[in-house]
Amino acid sequence: MRFDEKTIVVTGGALGIGQAACLLLAERGGAVSIIDWDENAGNAACEQIKAAGGKAIFSKADVSDAASVDEAVARTVSEFGGINSLIVSAGIQRYGTAVSTTEEQWDEVLGVNLKGAWNAARSVIPHLMKAGGGSIVNVSSVQALASQQNVLAYTVSKHALLGLTRSIAMDFAKDGIRANAVCPGTVDTPMLQWAASLDPDPQSVYAACNQMHPLGRIAQPREIAEVALFLAHESASFVTGSIWTADGGLLTQIGGVPQTS
Repeated sequence: MRFDEKTIVVTGGALGIGQAACLLLAERGGAVSIIDWDENAGNAACEQIKAAGGKAIFSKADVSDAASVDEAVARTVSEFGGINSLIVSAGIQRYGTAVSTTEEQWDEVLGVNLKGAWNAARSVIPHLMKAGGGSIVNVSSVQALASQQNVLAYTVSKHALLGLTRSIAMDFAKDGIRANAVCPGTVDTPMLQWAASLDPDPQSVYAACNQMHPLGRIAQPREIAEVALFLAHESASFVTGSIWTADGGLLTQIGGVPQTS
């Protein structure tokens, strides 16, 4: 599954699933444009790719700001000559209910997780059309298909991301553009580390997350990145508008069923 002569834009590419996707893409011959607001982590990921002989650039950008995304995309085209795929991995988590979530939290989460994905797609799609087609992969969450308590803004943003994915898939299929979404279960990322740090016993959070998944563990970022890369690759040429769960069986089980063996 090579990406030679291909240019891929990855939002949220400095850390977590996005970073894993960037490293894999570069290993497999792709030129990677990392877009993220974490300048230190973004530069570090870029330098890691270059040190291994890969091609990468980093652009600091707030994905909730369309002009910032447009500038990063324009730089990508200037540097690499075009764009073939977009992987949207930029995302943040905040906690709260429909009552306790503040307007600022709502705007922040929806701005990054949903508007950020739209901004990236809106900026990249014209370049995919010029290339004769391409692919978009949105990293959503199992919380796009179910929910937990106290995660209003996050789960709303991830549900909406599926609608964005399907809408893009329908509107641009005639242009050879495919759009799909990946819904991971719990993944060992800086976001999870931050969430666990809010608990008096962070290790108990990890233990609970491991137990939730029938496979008995949480995912590593590279495992989710592999799914995203497949959907971005020509190997998935007849896959569009689809929602792929990569959740260790999390959504398959019925809670509360006692084990018999």
